[in-house]
Amino acid sequence: MSRNVFNAMEQVKVVGVEDGGFPSPHPPGSRHGKGLLVCVLMNGPWIEAVQMRAITVDGTDATARLLEMLNEFTFDAILLGGISFAGFNLIDPNKVYVVGNKPVVVVSKKRPDNIAVKQALVSHFEDWSARWEIIEKLGGIHEVLSMQGAAPIYIEVIGAEVSWAQKLIRNLSSRCRIPEPVRVARFIARGLTRVPPRW
Repeated sequence: MSRNVFNAMEQVKVVGVEDGGFPSPHPPGSRHGKGLLVCVLMNGPWIEAVQMRAITVDGTDATARLLEMLNEFTFDAILLGGISFAGFNLIDPNKVYVVGNKPVVVVSKKRPDNIAVKQALVSHFEDWSARWEIIEKLGGIHEVLSMQGAAPIYIEVIGAEVSWAQKLIRNLSSRCRIPEPVRVARFIARGLTRVPPRW
């Protein structure tokens, strides 16, 4: 890691959010079982704190559980490893931004296919319109080359300029194209639920 990147990372405390494994296979919409939602607070390259909560598979409690965990932290930004956790338990980034008053950046390895997501929601959930509204309220999808020689990732940004979020992502992607707070949160969540991480 270059010294310039190291200095930039030291200037912000970032929360990474990811989930662990959950009972599978299960019929979509069944709301059967629990998954693990993990928040990691990183101060530059160092892990400062970890919080975790159980969330309902395909439920609607992920946003509330995340806000509980964020109350335990002092931070500058939040990186979500997507918005869908434990199946289709959606975190509402706009609500998280309003309550926490800190920028929220949704990070995806692949460009989100919202048409396919809407079709799945309509097929399996009576409350699909409320879930779809969370996705509709997100801003545009922006491509970021987070690491030289690696495939791009995609971000959606709430509460900050896209250029600021792109710079943050690049500064935090020190070991792979996924920013460290999200990567570390995923390792912890998958390790605790015995699902091998793929990053």
